[in-house]
Amino acid sequence: MQRFSSDVITQAPPTRQSSSILQQLNPLAFILNLWNHRDLIAQFAVRDVQGRYRGSLLGLAWSFANPMLMLVTYTFVFGIVFRSRWRGSNPENLGEVALIVFSGLIAFNIFSECVGRASGLIVAVPNYVKKVVFPLEVLAVSSLGSALFHCLVSLTVLIVGMLLSLGKLPPTLALLPLTAMPLIFLTLGLTWFLSGLGVFVRDLEHLVALALQILFFGTPIFYSLEIVPGPLKALVKLNPLTTLVENFRRVTLWGLTPEWSELGIWWLASGVIMLLGYAWFMTTKRAFADVI
Repeated sequence: MQRFSSDVITQAPPTRQSSSILQQLNPLAFILNLWNHRDLIAQFAVRDVQGRYRGSLLGLAWSFANPMLMLVTYTFVFGIVFRSRWRGSNPENLGEVALIVFSGLIAFNIFSECVGRASGLIVAVPNYVKKVVFPLEVLAVSSLGSALFHCLVSLTVLIVGMLLSLGKLPPTLALLPLTAMPLIFLTLGLTWFLSGLGVFVRDLEHLVALALQILFFGTPIFYSLEIVPGPLKALVKLNPLTTLVENFRRVTLWGLTPEWSELGIWWLASGVIMLLGYAWFMTTKRAFADVI
């Protein structure tokens, strides 16, 4: 992660010393802490986005160019070469297949972008750990904010593609924020957990990269869940990203409401994972300076 100027540091409210894990599991304290640092979180998220494209010729335009080029590529590869089909899709509409693949990838990228960086999030900023009073927990939220920015850009490209290919937008698109919240909670919880653990286990980066690759192919992004054989289908459905990606598609493309029972379970489970990840991070961060 890039280094930030000292004026950003001084704007951060002072933080209390990490306490017991039970105290950190208080949802109200958790929300209040992040709310108090909302300005700092926003600044770091903006700096993160800007830092990715600093020095490039097109700058932020790359954030739009990349998903547009990917959408064209998916149309060619999956619509023409592989002739992929999903149940209910129009076999004559090549763009529809590309949109199905692209929408699944948007959801997965929120998770992979944050979790993939998590293990090195704290190790990359040793000065914040040793020399200043800094709320390290905001780095995970800022990383998520950066990923959500790129998600919104890709969603814009998806919506334009839907209008061009399908000629309409489903009304269920309004349910997308509600559908995406379990994915956001799960991502944030794992980012906190892995960023704290990554300080003590430096090999974690390689393990996470391998796990993400397995999850990528174990999530129905490039294939339909219906074509997976019975025993393997049950295994694929154990992957939490399967439910989250499928519900993402339901509301964005297919005009269907989410699977409320499955989504409700993941609302609860991901909320618990988020609180546990936060509590782990806040409890262990007092030891970061001794290790880095």
